[in-house]
Amino acid sequence: MPIQTFVTGGTGFIGANLVRLLLQQGYRVRALVRPTSRLDNLQNLDVEIVKGDLNHPNLYQQMQGAQVLFHVAAHYSLWQVDQEALYRHNVLGTRNLLLSARRAGIERTVYTSSVAAIGVGKAGKVVDETHQSPLEQLVGHYKKSKYLAEQEAKQAAQTGQDVVIVNPSSPIGPWDLKPTPTGDIIVRFLRRQMPFYVDTGLNFIDVRDVAWGHLLALNKGKSGQRYILGNQNLTLKAILDQLAQITGIRAPQKTVPVWLPLTVAWIDEYLLAPLGKPPSVPLDGVRMSQQLMYYDASKAVKELGLPQSNLTTALKDAVEWFGENLDS
Repeated sequence: MPIQTFVTGGTGFIGANLVRLLLQQGYRVRALVRPTSRLDNLQNLDVEIVKGDLNHPNLYQQMQGAQVLFHVAAHYSLWQVDQEALYRHNVLGTRNLLLSARRAGIERTVYTSSVAAIGVGKAGKVVDETHQSPLEQLVGHYKKSKYLAEQEAKQAAQTGQDVVIVNPSSPIGPWDLKPTPTGDIIVRFLRRQMPFYVDTGLNFIDVRDVAWGHLLALNKGKSGQRYILGNQNLTLKAILDQLAQITGIRAPQKTVPVWLPLTVAWIDEYLLAPLGKPPSVPLDGVRMSQQLMYYDASKAVKELGLPQSNLTTALKDAVEWFGENLDS
């Protein structure tokens, strides 16, 4: 009989690619979705949909019969107003899900953390899984919540639960429905809404390699260990230049001084948001861009066999997918 998997976050970017890979590789998929979730990314797939919530006390009942859990779901927001929801979904939701998995007899869990939980090196230093920025130095409540959620996974592993942790960097590719912050850069570029760029850098990876990283972690990962799922460290300018070559759209040539978006973000979040105006620039997002977020994924490459696909192909596929699936 094919292995039954239970997947959270299957409607999202990484989750949608993981679900497709699991089906391709002969696994059965049961996907937990919120009642309000858009199901576009799961349409026409042979997936059993169950509606529920990470914090429900009877969640274990929906997991019965599954051997494997992929916990990909996370609440992502950089807005100050969403901090309570971040901790409720990411930390308490992960705690309840892991307890439910134990109760349901799940044999192995792959927990999707993030490089956000690891933090960054000083002055752009490339860091690996052994690095950990102190909680108070992690910028914003999203990163803090992902760090605390990862601690839940580590504690579960320490008490005997079989839990492998993966830490994706910044994925690129198709099915980025929301879109994610990386996808939003591509969308704004395509819409010619990026006259300037921020002088920052990130680690990028093809989202389909991230999906493979999850499956490889299931089959080869060690319980309690974390694995960075990343590929290339690149400046934002380098990505924009590649997009220019792919699309023929001129890349922005000038950087924006950081005080300008910081000022806009502060006014948005602390003056206008309390008056009911939706903020346009998250303060934490601007603060994050002041740090080079560079990572070394060699542990996942060596121990798991993580693929390192060409990023230009991922960018081309993302451009094509956004062109077909987003309103102009």
